[in-house]
Amino acid sequence: MTKRDIIEQVARKAHLTKKGAEEAVDVFLAEIGRILAKGEKVVLSGFGTFRVISMKGKTVKIPKTNTLVTIKTHRSPRFTPGKTLKRQVIR
Repeated sequence: MTKRDIIEQVARKAHLTKKGAEEAVDVFLAEIGRILAKGEKVVLSGFGTFRVISMKGKTVKIPKTNTLVTIKTHRSPRFTPGKTLKRQVIR
């Protein structure tokens, strides 16, 4: 499923125009990104939790070329599914 498919589903189920649904989905995703960028977590009850973790810098070797590459210390988003979502997927 793509973002376009989700927008169409939201428009149909919420009785919105596609433009209105697109704006709602865009605002929702932008807010999640904004909150994560501040280092806070986003908890959607029953769905899951989005959080940011810090990754240490390291040097890795690319096997194909035997080249050493340095990866800088950075932050990365993570998602942990909630119980309700897990149950839906297991079915």
